[in-house]
Amino acid sequence: MYEQFFGMAHTPFSRDVPPEALYESASMHDALGRLSYVADRQLFAVVTADAGCGKSTLIRKFAASLPSEKYILLYLSDSKLTPRWFYKGCLDQLGLESRFYRGDAKRQLQKEIEIIRGVQRRNVVCILDEAHLLEKEMLEEFRFLLNYRFDSMSPMALVLCGQTELWDNKLRLQRYAAIRQRIDINCVLPHLDRAETEQYVHSHLLYSGCERDIFSDKALDEVFKVTTGIPRMINRVCEKSLMYSFQQQKRIIDDYMVKYVIEHEMLVTN
Repeated sequence: MYEQFFGMAHTPFSRDVPPEALYESASMHDALGRLSYVADRQLFAVVTADAGCGKSTLIRKFAASLPSEKYILLYLSDSKLTPRWFYKGCLDQLGLESRFYRGDAKRQLQKEIEIIRGVQRRNVVCILDEAHLLEKEMLEEFRFLLNYRFDSMSPMALVLCGQTELWDNKLRLQRYAAIRQRIDINCVLPHLDRAETEQYVHSHLLYSGCERDIFSDKALDEVFKVTTGIPRMINRVCEKSLMYSFQQQKRIIDDYMVKYVIEHEMLVTN
């Protein structure tokens, strides 16, 4: 609807923006570099952030950056994941039928990874999303999985991604000390600051094909104030502001229009 009004070829704040067009903040750039190191060295990493702060964006950009001739990517996202279903999920993605018992499936996965590394000369990278929802049994299993060949090597690169509570309410506790000590890289994605919020908005408008500024400086101040720099919230506020601007036939969005959208459409409720 509003895309034609503003001369856009693509919807700027949708969820299907291609990875190469997604905004990359300084912290996102740093995290991508560190995850690349994790993939190359087959390390254990944890990525945490508040809800809506870009974990999914980071995963998408990271996955897109891995050359298929060098890496095999496994991705799992299941709040009720158990060790047995973890091994089954990994083996399914490798095109293998998992053995029934957990121990057998674990050895089956380790053997397959050895073949991938030795014959195909590729590394396996496993990403577990929504890891803050994992139970103690699953977190403990990672310790045994990574304790490979008398703890002399890791069979795969493992990346746990979750909300801040993964670290604050779980991994930092004494009962998880053995797991925490195995973490090689810990990445935290912060909220965007005011300058990054403006860059984020301009980046998405550039992707849309819009060749002019639509949001005034004061409008961007208001966007930052109400969203506290959370990208998901920025998307929601900007999307509805564009719609409201189109309805009002206004080609520049000011702070009053942003405030109206926030107050009347309850966009910033969690």
